[in-house]
Amino acid sequence: MSASQEESRDSSSPDAAVLPAFSRLTEGDFHARLAASSGIAVVLFSAPHCGACRAWKRLLPDALSGLAHALFEVDVSEATGVARCFDIFHLPTVYLFRDGHFHAELQCEARPDAIRQAVQSLLAAPPQEEP
Repeated sequence: MSASQEESRDSSSPDAAVLPAFSRLTEGDFHARLAASSGIAVVLFSAPHCGACRAWKRLLPDALSGLAHALFEVDVSEATGVARCFDIFHLPTVYLFRDGHFHAELQCEARPDAIRQAVQSLLAAPPQEEP
């Protein structure tokens, strides 16, 4: 499926539950794009050399199908200011945003069932303070 086809899907599309590919966030658009997002957005802070980051990137779309509305990725080797802003020291780091606002950091085992359960618990709880 092409990128334009993925972006044109809506809730009436047959495979609407399938999350589109990760969108890259950069220094220049990180805050604006998240602020404009509605629903649950997941941000994966990663780096090209990080094997664990690649594993999480493969797991998140299926694990969060039906829960998250958007998946974003930040390459901390390029977006160093964003990484400093959020005190990102360990990779991968996964943050949940709700309606454009930080909600929680996801910390769990890299297994689809553990990810899904942890996200559901975090979303049921009050928002955490932004790092």
